[in-house]
Amino acid sequence: MKLFCAQKDLDYALNVVNKAIGSNNTLPVLNNILIKAEGKKLFFSSTNLEIAISCSISADVRSEGAITVPAKLITNYVSLLTDEKVEVSVVEGVSLAVNSSSSHTKIKCISSDEFPLIPKVEKGQEFSIGVDDFYKAITETVFAASFNTTRPVLSGVFVKTEGEELKIVATDSYRLAEKTLKPLKTPKESFAVIVPAKTMMELGKILSKSDGKEVKANVSKNQISFSVDGVELISRLIEGKYPDYEKIIPKDSKTKFEVSVEDFSLVLKRVSLFARENNNSVKLSVTNDGRLTVSSEETKVGEEKAEISVKVSGENNKISLNSQYLLDVLTYISDDKVLFSMNDKASPARISPVEGGGYVYIIMPLKV
Repeated sequence: MKLFCAQKDLDYALNVVNKAIGSNNTLPVLNNILIKAEGKKLFFSSTNLEIAISCSISADVRSEGAITVPAKLITNYVSLLTDEKVEVSVVEGVSLAVNSSSSHTKIKCISSDEFPLIPKVEKGQEFSIGVDDFYKAITETVFAASFNTTRPVLSGVFVKTEGEELKIVATDSYRLAEKTLKPLKTPKESFAVIVPAKTMMELGKILSKSDGKEVKANVSKNQISFSVDGVELISRLIEGKYPDYEKIIPKDSKTKFEVSVEDFSLVLKRVSLFARENNNSVKLSVTNDGRLTVSSEETKVGEEKAEISVKVSGENNKISLNSQYLLDVLTYISDDKVLFSMNDKASPARISPVEGGGYVYIIMPLKV
């Protein structure tokens, strides 16, 4: 294998496929990236056996071939090169030479024969969605998924279609985020699958750097693939039945108030300093004269009570919630104001942007 390519293209491709490299790989070859020169392109693949990422760049290929190279080493090395043009070749059987005008290196590799075969996703239900819309949907939901593997379905993101709409949902049973989107292309048949939250996080990272306009997805029986701007991510799906979450979304409320995201976040950060010793429990008390009081119980370090002016409709009300769950949604929501709805201290609270945008966030109350 011998080829010439641009350093910036090589750096870009290595950083993309690096996202599938796991930290606890039992097989040494899974710490490597498969590099394959064929035709006029250089192909890159990586996998941790749960997800696989592949992409390609243009290259001046003098002789075809394939090798697997240590992911972290090659990525860090190429990022430190300043030359525009790089020569890449396999030497002495299983070593990769990377040469530029000012540097010459040789990296010990593993044969491409040991790299696991990345399965092709069978053609299933296909849909496509705008990159910016999908990235926002992932950002606003994935943080609510569970990282506890005792209930595998909750460590995933629920993706389903309903008519012309695509819903993306994540919950850890204490809070829930749901985003409703309009796909650019809807599937022929409706589907409902659970995608690992880690897959969605990595997809979000890819989308954040992508210049593409559209993400194409293909859902098969036990796999899903996402393609954008020449990058393909393949992931297994989580088996199991997702909880019937729609039952807990409040349909009406006794009290609603509009509040500035910036003001609410600042007050919550102050109060949460005193609430940490009490399971992050903060009390919200709203009165229909337009005042929201946020307070903590007295703990070893002290207590805090703060007021914000809000726009209220309905009756006076109070609820205790986890301050971190509140701060999470205020961090990821991109709107200036949110609408907070509640019924009583024993019912879930609902937060959504004042402008709507198909987003709903639910937090279960804490017992006082």
